[in-house]
Amino acid sequence: MGMDSEKNSLCRLQCSYASLDEAFEIGKETYRGQQYSQIYFARLHLMRTLLYSLVSQWKPQTPVCTVLGLEQGKECVIVGTLYKHMKLKPCILDEYSKERSAVPLVRPHNFMHDDDYLVLEDESGRVKLGGDIISPSVFVTGIVVALHGKETGAGDFSVLEVLEAGLPPQIEFPLKSREDKYIVLVSGLNVGSSDSNPLQLQLFIDHITGHLGDEKEQSIASQIVHVVIAGNSIGIPRGLVNGQNLASKDLSRIAEPIKELDILLNQIAAGLPLDIMPGPNDPANFSLPQQPLHRCLFPGSAAYNTFRSCTNPHSFEIDNIRFLGTSGQNVDDLEKYSDAKDKLEFMERTLRWRHLAPTAPNTLGCYPYTDSDPFFIESCPHVYFVGNQDKYESRVIKAGSEGQFVRLISVPKFSESGVAVVVNLRDLECHALSFGTQFSS
Repeated sequence: MGMDSEKNSLCRLQCSYASLDEAFEIGKETYRGQQYSQIYFARLHLMRTLLYSLVSQWKPQTPVCTVLGLEQGKECVIVGTLYKHMKLKPCILDEYSKERSAVPLVRPHNFMHDDDYLVLEDESGRVKLGGDIISPSVFVTGIVVALHGKETGAGDFSVLEVLEAGLPPQIEFPLKSREDKYIVLVSGLNVGSSDSNPLQLQLFIDHITGHLGDEKEQSIASQIVHVVIAGNSIGIPRGLVNGQNLASKDLSRIAEPIKELDILLNQIAAGLPLDIMPGPNDPANFSLPQQPLHRCLFPGSAAYNTFRSCTNPHSFEIDNIRFLGTSGQNVDDLEKYSDAKDKLEFMERTLRWRHLAPTAPNTLGCYPYTDSDPFFIESCPHVYFVGNQDKYESRVIKAGSEGQFVRLISVPKFSESGVAVVVNLRDLECHALSFGTQFSS
C-alpha cells in the first residue's frame, strides 16, 4: 500500500495554486460595538459609484436624483438599496407573543406572501416601489440597483426599467491545455452523524487517491490535482450542544467525529492538495465570513503542507482559473426570502447583483464590517460552486458586456447522495462522481 501511494503521488499531475481569501479573513479587526448600518453604507457607496458609471451609458439623457429630490411625474433615475417588506418574515417579538397569540405560528419553507412589496432607500429617504416591472419575488433586502421611472400622485415610484450591476469583469481564461486536470468538489461529509456511511466515504477517498480500480482508473485518479471540501464535514449530535456544561463522556462523543475526519483527511492530504472550508454545522464561528477551522482539530492532516484550512466563502486560483465558492448559507437564505426555479438561478442572481450574500446582515449572520463589504464580487470567477445542496446541478452562463462565462455548480450533501463533483480544468466540463453501497437482493 505504501509503495502504491508513493507511485501514485509521483505520477500525479501538478498545478499552480493561489489563495484569494484575504478579503474574507477577519484578522486583526476587533468588534467595538459598531452597528450593522455601516455595512449598508459601505455597500451603497461602492455599488453606487459603479452603477453611476453604467447609468451614463444606459440612460444618458435622464437626470439622476436622490429619493428626496423626486418630483411628481418627472422621469429620472434613482440609485439605492432595496428593502423588501415581508408579512411572513419571522420577528423576534413573535417568540414572546406566541403563548397569547390566537394565530398559530407556522414555519413555512419560504416566507414569501402576495402582499410583499419593495422599498428603495438612500441616505436622503425611502420610497415605495410600484409597477409590474420590478417583481418582489425576485429581489431581496440588501441589493443595490438603479431604477428608471417617475413618482406617482400616490407618492410611490413607478418603475419603468431596472439596471443591475451585471457580471463583474473576468480575468482571461487560459488557453486550453492539451491535458486533462481535474478538481474534486465535495460537501456535507457529516462524519459521525447517522446519515454518514463510512464505507461510501472510504470508497470516495480510495478512488481519488488512486487506491481503487485497475490501471485505467488509477491513471484517471492521477489527473486529480486538487480536492475542495465545502463545509459540514463534521456531524456532532445536536442534543449535545445546547449551552450546558458537558460531562466527560459527552466531550468524547463530540471529539470522536473530529478524530475520525482527521484520519480520513490524512489519507487525502498524503497524496493530494486539499482545501477544507467550514460550514454551518462545523466547529467554527457562525457568522459569515466563517474563519478557517483551527489546525489543532486536525493534528494528523495539518502536518502535511498539502492541507489548507480555508475561509467560507473561499476564493482561489488554480492554473489561472478562478474559483469562488460557499458552503451554501448564502443560497439557502435567498431561497427563504425569494423565488427561483432552481438553486443555480439564485447563484446566477448573486453574480448579476455582484454580491455573494445580499441578505447579510439582515437575515444572514455576518461580521459587522465598518468600511468595507467583503461579499462584493470584484472579479467574476470561472467556476462558482455552492455546497450542501439537495442535488447536483450545473450549467454554464454566458453573459455580461465582456462575454463572461461561468460554470455554476450546486454540490450535493455527500452523506445523503454519495455524490462528489469533478471539474475538468481544460474546458470546465464537469460530471458527478457517484458512490453507492446498496446491494440489490
